[in-house]
Amino acid sequence: MTKDADAALRGLQVYIVGGAVRDALLGRPAGDRDWVVVGATPEEMLSRGFIPVGGDFPVFLHPQSKEEYALARTERKSGRGYKGFTFYTGADVTLEEDLKRRDLTINAMAQTMTGELVDPLNGVADLQSHLFRHVGPAFEEDPVRILRLARFAARFTDFSVAPETLALCRRMVATGEVDALVPERVWQELSRGLMSEKPSRMLAVLVDTGASVRIMPEWHYSARVAQLIDAAAAATVSLPLSARYALLCLDTDARAELAKRLRVPTECIDLARLLPLVLVSVQQPAASNAAGHNTAEHVMSLLETCDAIRKPERFGVLLETAKLVQNVDVVWWRKRLDAVLAVDAGAAARTASEPAQIKQAVRAARLAALN
Repeated sequence: MTKDADAALRGLQVYIVGGAVRDALLGRPAGDRDWVVVGATPEEMLSRGFIPVGGDFPVFLHPQSKEEYALARTERKSGRGYKGFTFYTGADVTLEEDLKRRDLTINAMAQTMTGELVDPLNGVADLQSHLFRHVGPAFEEDPVRILRLARFAARFTDFSVAPETLALCRRMVATGEVDALVPERVWQELSRGLMSEKPSRMLAVLVDTGASVRIMPEWHYSARVAQLIDAAAAATVSLPLSARYALLCLDTDARAELAKRLRVPTECIDLARLLPLVLVSVQQPAASNAAGHNTAEHVMSLLETCDAIRKPERFGVLLETAKLVQNVDVVWWRKRLDAVLAVDAGAAARTASEPAQIKQAVRAARLAALN
């Protein structure tokens, strides 16, 4: 810590909290650190040069490191949904009171600047037992916590959910608390879970608690989908979020409605729409040539449908994704795309006798390359 940083923090009661403490105890790589300040006021933080960034409650950026420092707070339910809270951040709020408002015991530990662990809710014991357990009854006041629990299940693959926590989540669904979740937050947690080590565990929690039916009723769960998204996570070729979302939707008919509900990014919508078309068209060329498939016209038609000439990288992702579902000769298809991309479109266009024939001339040149 630099001298300037020491000056900003000197005399403050500051603690590292949450995920940074948990991951350090698990021996996982350290991510961003969250800090809690006990016994201070917003005015004191400003006088030390901290930069205010908080909305609903006081959060400040350190003047040098730019790490976030939040004043210790308590919260009280004042409305429906994850925004229905009133916060209190007085200087009399203790560290233990702040930790008690958190979701899971493994996220409710703190550490002093000198490395001393503060664990009033037995988070270490649950960490050693590989157990997700809610801190207290206030868990059910925030429906986002079901999403976070599901995402943690996808990330910490050897952890299980405590029976009482699972029962609490089911009650939150039954009482309609989960209905207050907004699409942006659902997608934020869902997308992070899809990019985790074992996404099927996230889906299992959402299905088991009944939350999936409420937050994305159009989606259809299947064992095949669960297996495929885990295969995507474990694939040698790293598949992006758009590919994993396409697999998530593979057995869902109402893809457009699901994407609209969750406000899914365009690239995810496109891959979810194109993957079923690719699966129908992309087969092993040796077996299908005899049946008249995978001719130049057949190949060209698929490349055009997927806009592969303008977006060859995306077509490559589609091929690798399709390969997880069925037997696909990715190399064969990449060679055909390379042949088409190698065609000099400008030279082909100049062979046209009139402007209206340019598109046809370019396509003919590309078909010739395929033949």
